[in-house]
Amino acid sequence: MTGGGMKRRVGAIAMLWLCASATAAAQTTRAEPTPCPEGIPASVHCSLGKDSAGAFYWVAMPSPWNKRLVVHAHGGPDLGAPDAKGSADDLTRWNIWTRMGFAVVASTYHQGGVAVRSAADDVERSRQLFIAQFGMPERTILHGQSWGAGVAARTAELFGARDAQGRVPYDAVLLTSGVLGGASLSYDFRMDLRVVYQAVCGDHPRADEPQYPLWQGLPVNAKLTRAQLADRVDACTGVRKPAAARSPEQAQKLAVILAAVQVPERTLIAHLNWGTWHFQDIVTKRTNGANPFSTTGVTYAGGAALNDKIARYAADSGAVATLSADADPTGRIPVPVLTMHAIDDPTAFVELESTFRRTMERAGRAKALVQLFTQDSDHSYLSDAQYVSAIRALLAWVERGSEPTATGVAASCAAVEPMYDPAKGCRFVPLYVPAALSSRVPARTKPGVPK
Repeated sequence: MTGGGMKRRVGAIAMLWLCASATAAAQTTRAEPTPCPEGIPASVHCSLGKDSAGAFYWVAMPSPWNKRLVVHAHGGPDLGAPDAKGSADDLTRWNIWTRMGFAVVASTYHQGGVAVRSAADDVERSRQLFIAQFGMPERTILHGQSWGAGVAARTAELFGARDAQGRVPYDAVLLTSGVLGGASLSYDFRMDLRVVYQAVCGDHPRADEPQYPLWQGLPVNAKLTRAQLADRVDACTGVRKPAAARSPEQAQKLAVILAAVQVPERTLIAHLNWGTWHFQDIVTKRTNGANPFSTTGVTYAGGAALNDKIARYAADSGAVATLSADADPTGRIPVPVLTMHAIDDPTAFVELESTFRRTMERAGRAKALVQLFTQDSDHSYLSDAQYVSAIRALLAWVERGSEPTATGVAASCAAVEPMYDPAKGCRFVPLYVPAALSSRVPARTKPGVPK
């Protein structure tokens, strides 16, 4: 999941230096020298700062530096206060960039929760802070991973204008394993999961607990923990047990849920977590208590026996508009965009890429988008060789006008594979075209959302 790489000393003192460094960084927006997180090459020098809004940001500077910068937008989102350790983990996971000679700047974001525009502000601020301290790079690549891909897309849209000298802040955008349907479309299947799960299992909430509309995620004062929810899901479906150890009733219930919602078995609990605590964040902190989700008119696989039990909710137009304004990509990205996505991604469905292509088409920017797909079943990290090939193709597009093709990237990957973790290798599928999102997540009518 971390992509491998070289190991460095951190060990038992990791949290000690992290806490001490974070305290020092809180006094200034300037990044101060700090021991690098685990997995960063020994030739890299790291710094940690805290920006004016309260976000921690890490800088990893290789020696020698190739004068290119990767500005990283991390996934999640995390729900708590900013924690320097989060972006430290990102430096480790994405140490391929520093191993290639790129400098990296990565913000923690100054607030937790599902707030894309706020995170985009933090990402752009981290780029400016890097320049103020380390100088202007020759090229800047904006990289967004998972939920951070949506953050990066909004960053490029909001802050992509040329400066007084005619320079673009970001030369190109790399979006990996992206949640690219915006809040209007990306979360519908988790709403489906909540209502289907409750119709089948009836324990989230239990009958003896306070009842609430499932679109709330969880009441503010609820005491339910993630461990407790996992125990409930396992008791109902046996999802944490080997298939042979499940009771016939558990197996049947699990089959009904997975058929109706089409989430992988291995991420069922994770998606229920997100449909609980992330929904709670959205409703209580973003939409002023109003409902942005809909199940009206949706027919779920399972027949009348299931559909008659489904809770039906209609989305509030104001709540939908609020989320859309914050999180939905517009496609108005003024520079080349390359996306890369695992076909069997269990967290961000590959069909979201078809939605993003339509977004770029509606903005008249379809020619600025190239999409790559791999025969992988992971979300957090694919392989070094594939990322190396992708970013090299993106730079060639910027510097030489050589628009990448999926076939060409696959061929270049084979050439670099021996140098970059050949055990994980290259698995590009050049001819793959993702189906429409509606083939996996039933379409529904929500005010202001394009069909």
